Amino acid sequence: MRINLFKSSPLSSQPDLSGLLEKQYRRLVAQHHIHFDNAQLSALRHLQVLLEKIPSLAAPPLSRFLLRAKLRQHACQSVYIFGDVGRGKSMLMSLFFEACPIQQKRRVHFSAFMQEVHRFIHEYPHQQQTDAITALAKSIRETTLLLCFDEFHITDIADAMILGRLFTKLFDLGLVMVITSNRHPSDLYQGGLLREQFLFFIQILQASAHIVELVAQQDYRRSSQSALHQHYYFPLDEQAKQFAQRHFDELSHFAKIRPASLTIQGHSLLLTAIHQSIALAQFNELCATALGSADYLYLAQKFSHLILMGIPKLRAEQRNEAKRLVTLIDVLYEHKVKLICTAEVPAEQIYTEGDGAFEFKRTVSRLIEMQSDAYHQSASPIRLGIALQH
Repeated sequence: MRINLFKSSPLSSQPDLSGLLEKQYRRLVAQHHIHFDNAQLSALRHLQVLLEKIPSLAAPPLSRFLLRAKLRQHACQSVYIFGDVGRGKSMLMSLFFEACPIQQKRRVHFSAFMQEVHRFIHEYPHQQQTDAITALAKSIRETTLLLCFDEFHITDIADAMILGRLFTKLFDLGLVMVITSNRHPSDLYQGGLLREQFLFFIQILQASAHIVELVAQQDYRRSSQSALHQHYYFPLDEQAKQFAQRHFDELSHFAKIRPASLTIQGHSLLLTAIHQSIALAQFNELCATALGSADYLYLAQKFSHLILMGIPKLRAEQRNEAKRLVTLIDVLYEHKVKLICTAEVPAEQIYTEGDGAFEFKRTVSRLIEMQSDAYHQSASPIRLGIALQH
């Protein structure tokens, strides 16, 4: 069985890497793309150290013994950056990844990575002598030296158990990681089921990576919310219905609203209305049923705009709905889908208590950024046509 999980990025020639990331950062500041922040620059310098060391590891294949010796010689540790939402972690990751002049690199959102991991394990032949986790680690390392994770978090016991073994083997094989997260490693999977069995992974991570806290004071996503009132409406009153109707009319050129069904991996998903690349859906249609990241990825690849109606204030017992909303927003954000919402309360008040409430802060930050003029004016990937059943 051969699963092409990890594709290498094209080679980027960069003969002189010294001080490169700070130069790129200051250029973005000078061009008014970002605001200067000493905390960001401090975190970026840890990435600069890694940037200058990692090309030496991308030489022809080495034995594991020689690779370990080379890692010790160059002290090429991974980097784990954590901090509050909207502080620029992903922006720093982007600067580093684009500047890294090796072919064996990949950047992936953590949720997408875990989806690939579960698929590999599910499809791996059980009769093989090598267990699935070991085979997966070797498969990743064959094509990847640098693996960059955005939005690292652990909320699922199955993920927690898999990652402990997988990351141990990946670090042992010499793979280097750059990780962004909202939590310190010791706070990962906080309060989760059987968390004591996850503690050894935390120890491995802390021993294998520089832990860098990004302490920027400003949430830069919130500073770009000038269009918030245009794309996010609350409360759920008669005006909310008119708000959603008006946006659908404008985007679809007054197409008739009628239910449409999509077929996704063998099951049907009924939405309130679809017109070309415009989707109109109720919160309950997308977040109160047993959908997952694969379903949301399908929607993100097909639609340029999603009008999501009726987001309620979620109670602690609605943690499953909250988790689905987190996954939906993550996927839409990564694919630059334009989001228009009606909700019962402001974004900050949607889910404030219960399992995953801390992680939901990232979703709030993204929801706010997704209402900004800058986000709505950003380019979207080309969407493919879909077959509908009315």
